[in-house]
Amino acid sequence: MSPPQHVPELEFVAHVNVELGEPLELGSVLIGQRRVIPITGGSISGPLLNAEILDGGADWQIVSADGTAVIDTRYSARTADGSLIYLATRGFRHGPAEVLARVAAGEDVARDEYYFRLQVNLESGGPGLEWLNNTVFIASAGRNAMSVVYDLFAVR
Repeated sequence: MSPPQHVPELEFVAHVNVELGEPLELGSVLIGQRRVIPITGGSISGPLLNAEILDGGADWQIVSADGTAVIDTRYSARTADGSLIYLATRGFRHGPAEVLARVAAGEDVARDEYYFRLQVNLESGGPGLEWLNNTVFIASAGRNAMSVVYDLFAVR
């Protein structure tokens, strides 16, 4: 087997703080427990991207029988010059049952105690933001009582 020809590098883009409303528990559906978690605001701040997260998005989440949360968010942000950014994330949050119970209770749980990773899609027609449309982004996330925080990286 030959070694990889190119190993991608990660470039830190921004720290993202997504503020959440109270979850809407829809109950048991075909593939797990469905819940919708409103996104009410937040911020994106970093060396490559800064914006305010707008109210109106949500996470259309499924929680499987083993406690794995399947993340599916869509929301918007606005930069200081008024440019709009569309964000969509897909990913997974899972870990030991006792750790997930602490996360669900809103406790401050260290990110290395459970797995929470996202693939992030960003789109914008704003000036200088065209690079968002054709870059692959990933994130390492954490869940707080009323927010999700993640560090956003561009795959180079």
